[in-house]
Amino acid sequence: MKALRFSWQGALALLLCAAAVAMLPLFAADAAFPFTGGMTILIFLLLIASAVASFTGLGPVLLAATLFIGAHGAAWLLLSGLTGNEGKAQLTFFVLIAAGWLLAWRCVSVLSSIRPRSDLGNYGLRLLIPAIFGAWILIIWEAVTRGAGVSLVLLPPPSSIGARIAGSLPTLWTDVEQTIFRSVLIGYIIGCASGFIVAILADRFAFLRRGLLPIGNFVSALPIIGVAPIMVMWFGFDWQSKAAVVVIMTFFPMLVNTVAGLAAAGNIERDLMRTYASSYWQTLFKLRLPAAAPFIFNALKINSTLAMIGAIVAEFFGTPMSGMGFRISTENGRLNLDMVWAEIAVAAIAGSVFYGIVAILERMTTFWHPSIRGGKT
Repeated sequence: MKALRFSWQGALALLLCAAAVAMLPLFAADAAFPFTGGMTILIFLLLIASAVASFTGLGPVLLAATLFIGAHGAAWLLLSGLTGNEGKAQLTFFVLIAAGWLLAWRCVSVLSSIRPRSDLGNYGLRLLIPAIFGAWILIIWEAVTRGAGVSLVLLPPPSSIGARIAGSLPTLWTDVEQTIFRSVLIGYIIGCASGFIVAILADRFAFLRRGLLPIGNFVSALPIIGVAPIMVMWFGFDWQSKAAVVVIMTFFPMLVNTVAGLAAAGNIERDLMRTYASSYWQTLFKLRLPAAAPFIFNALKINSTLAMIGAIVAEFFGTPMSGMGFRISTENGRLNLDMVWAEIAVAAIAGSVFYGIVAILERMTTFWHPSIRGGKT
């Protein structure tokens, strides 16, 4: 056991708990299912015990576990009490949620100070810390929307969005197939591949480089909301027009980044290749393309998000009876905001997975680069 340490999060959490005691009860007098005295005491004990533990000299792992259990246990009990009491939460309820958030903040700070000895522990921490951040965004969102009785039309709670996702899996899967597996992937592959090929040609022929790059900057500034309806008129209402929008959005980031990457090889390395009498193509494949790999993967990661945005926005201007953009537009008109948020959540998850796959491929391919050896993506 080490000496006591000061924790401002723990001190503030204790002050909030003391203020909450003076402001009881948790719910309005006309609440259908008010908290029992035992449940209220349990919530206070979890928060106070965790706050006191933050001042002790416990080891970082034990301290983080204590804070995690106290903060999330109290939050779970508070949120479970909202069932049947929507819109009846008093200020005390939100003060206790704030105390739990402060303890979770302290938990993340302690976890960030831990230096694991194994790769498994390091990866576990890299997942756990953002997971706690994300969980508390959802907890606060749930507490505010249900506790304050926010209308579902304005902002549905995460529990309502999750229920909608669970109950609409066939519809969501059909939309994912239409938008991601057709429009996004096909447009992404064509746009990135053509941008890469043209970048090689622009590097080989100076007049292409001088002529295309200014045009690329111009086209990149075109508003997608203006390009999308034109593509729909040219290629029809099916996925082909959305794939065309994705091609336009992904072509020039790949072109610009690849051209910049091909110029990244140092003069010393190029002089060495000349002393070996290497041809242009030998120098390209053995020196310049490996040096350009971080730039190329940077374009691939940027395009993974641009492709999703382009396809979804393009579906607002005409599509078959499926697609994520079509569903968002239609359900928004019907004021089914939980379905709109369900589509947004699925799109965010799919985009994150897409980006993560590209980032993993980058680490596997450019393992020799200093940024990867230093543990950065």
